Amino acid sequence: MSINIIVAAGRDGAIGRGGDLAFHISADLRRFKALTTGHPVIMGRRTFESLPGGALPGRRNIVLTRSASWSAPGVETAPTLAAALALTEGGADPYIIGGGTVYAEAMPLATRIELTEIDADTPDADTWLTPIDPAAWHTADTSPWQTDPRTALRYRFITLTRL
Repeated sequence: MSINIIVAAGRDGAIGRGGDLAFHISADLRRFKALTTGHPVIMGRRTFESLPGGALPGRRNIVLTRSASWSAPGVETAPTLAAALALTEGGADPYIIGGGTVYAEAMPLATRIELTEIDADTPDADTWLTPIDPAAWHTADTSPWQTDPRTALRYRFITLTRL
């Protein structure tokens, strides 16, 4: 099983602020949907609660929560990342979609990172990506820099594979 992390991060590692994404880039959201559709997505409870429409359609939604009584429509729960990953065994490879503490726990287990690198800092961010150790990863693909027409943010897509 390949364990995939998918994330958009600024130069400073910012991924979130105020319970929302740090950046909203249409091409990044389209890529996220294209890559994760048909795969299980694993996320923390706060990440799930930040989704505007609840469970993501076309994906098996697994939410990490320590609360045995927490539930939401279209969602499976797991008390730990290990338990969530066990739920996906034998099926499509899972994508870890956040938040910061879930990324940190998943980083040593991940075999692939789908990174949207955003050429910006976010001084008011409150959630960051665990630094990616360049000695542990190979850059398998990098897109050219692009500019989002709505936000004027420069970004590129990078695929990293575990060495």
